[in-house]
Order: sequence, then structure tokens, then C-alpha cells
Amino acid sequence: MLSTLIDICFSHIQVTKEKSFPKSMNETNHSRVTEFVLLGLSNSQELQPFLFLIFSLLYLAILLGNFLIILTVSSDSRLHTPMYFLLANLSFIDICVASFATPKMIADFLVECKTISFNACLAQIFFVHLFTGSEMVILVSMAYDRYVAICKPLRYMTVMSRHVCIVLVLISWCVGFIHTTSQLAFTVHLPFCGPNQVDSFFYDLPLVTKLACIDTYVVSLLIVADSGFLSLSSFLLLVLSYTVILITVRSRSSASMAKARSTLTAHITVVTLFFGPCIFIYVWPFSGYSVDKVLAVFYTIFTPILNPVIYTLRNKEMKAAMSKLRSRYLKSGQVLRS
Repeated sequence: MLSTLIDICFSHIQVTKEKSFPKSMNETNHSRVTEFVLLGLSNSQELQPFLFLIFSLLYLAILLGNFLIILTVSSDSRLHTPMYFLLANLSFIDICVASFATPKMIADFLVECKTISFNACLAQIFFVHLFTGSEMVILVSMAYDRYVAICKPLRYMTVMSRHVCIVLVLISWCVGFIHTTSQLAFTVHLPFCGPNQVDSFFYDLPLVTKLACIDTYVVSLLIVADSGFLSLSSFLLLVLSYTVILITVRSRSSASMAKARSTLTAHITVVTLFFGPCIFIYVWPFSGYSVDKVLAVFYTIFTPILNPVIYTLRNKEMKAAMSKLRSRYLKSGQVLRS
């Protein structure tokens, strides 16, 4: 069903591509590429069952950990605050980031020929930039929330109202959509008539441009400029926000500031883990395929699994709410058995 939906969504793109770009003399000697081969994480057949088991467990942990945060925040009225509302949305986006390519990668560990259609490639490009672009803005929103809470505490509930939080989340998805649409525009009209092997476990723009039949130097620069602008601007806003917050926290020494330091440590750790690989891949486009592959695994697998751990282990309110939730379900289970 997913394959059918992807074919319907992107069939008009192929038609537009064929009409807008007539074949040159060189291209007429080649058939247009309709599918690509993903080389995956390793060519070793002996490692495939081991990798299948490891990444299946990691993906399951991502789903359970982030769904647990969403369930905990939604079920405990004490966590109905702007910070936890944004945290629940971050967990939802982390699930999306981990799900756009990981199930395909896990399934490919069990097959020898790892192929993906052109439409599915476009879908992966669309979703990876939609989710990562949205996550960048959510992280900036969470930094703004902490800035208001620590630097302007008396105005916190007024500034970070429910309406403002919803608007921030909607803005994050709008920015992600605009970003991914602009990125996809660089791809849909590229002619592919030669090699079709992608040395990764999913299809992304830096790999796409290298397979096109034309000189893609300008296109590559535009892609890097687009992703680099969003990544660097978000990262600089985060650095500015946390610098101001840390200066404010340093000038105070109350117990509430100790709690703020603990919260800030979790936020800064998550920001570093997410933005580090993204900036390295898109803003520093001189790394090799093997490095990019490791970094791609990091921000699609390890960051979504580390976020729940970081936010729960250092947060007493979250741990207390989870204990309360566990006790509630244990009691309901005992009642059903009795």
C-alpha cells in the first residue's frame, strides 16, 4: 500500500521531468534509470543477520522510548506545560526521523538485492528533509522556551501560552515542508541514465547528485547552501539562546537555578548530538561515503534513541510521572486478573 501511495504521489513528477527535459544525444543511448541499488551498511553477508538483530532492537527501543514520553506527558496533568508539550512533539518527530528509512534498511538485511524505485527515492528525500527541518525548529523553540522560563520567569506563562506553543509547532512543520520542497525541486528534473548504486542505506541528496548524467556542480552548491542555511541559522540561534541563558544562570545561585542547569545540560547535549552530524554532512561536503554513512546512522538511529534517555534520566519530574504511570498500569492489571 505504501508503494502504491508513493507511486501516485510522484507519478506526475516523472511526467513533468520527461516533458521539460528532452533527451540529449548522449542520453538517447542509455535507458533512463527507474530504480536504484542501496549498498547498505556492509557488503558482508555474514554480518547481515547480526545487523538485522541489532538495528531491529534499536528501532524497537526508539519506538518504545519516544512513545513512552508522549504517553507520559499526555497522561500526567503536572506535565501539561510548554516545555513538556514541545518535548512530546520532539519525541514524535524523532519517531518519524527513525521511521522514514530504518524499516527499509532492516528489511534489506534479509535480502541480497537491495533495490528502491525512483519514486520511493523521492519519497525518502521528501521525508528526511521534512522531519529534520521540523526538528531543527522544534529545538530552537525549546531553547526559546528555556530562555523565557529562566530569563523572564514572571512573564513565562503569558509569553509561552498554549496558543503560542501550538503556533511554534505548526511553524516547525511549515519550515520543514518549505525546506524539503526546495530540496526536492533540485532533484526531480535531474536525468539519471548511468550508474544506479547508492553507497548508503537510504537515498539522500548528496548521493543523488553524484549519480546524475549531467554536471551537478551548481546544483550541489545550491543543495549545500539550502541545507547549510537552515542548519547554521538554527544552530547559531541555539548557541545565542543558550549563551544568554548560561550567563543568567551563572549570575544566580538558588536551588531553582541548579534545576535549570540540569535541564540545560540535557537540552545542549541533544542539540549537539543532532546538529553535529547534520552540519558535518551538508556544511562540510568534503567527507567520504563511509564517514557520511556513519553520520547518517547517528542522526537517524542513535539521536532518536538517546533523546528519551537524556531527557528522562536527568529529569526528576519525568521519572516521577513515569513511575506513577507504571504504578497505574500495574494496579489496573492486578484488578483485571482478580
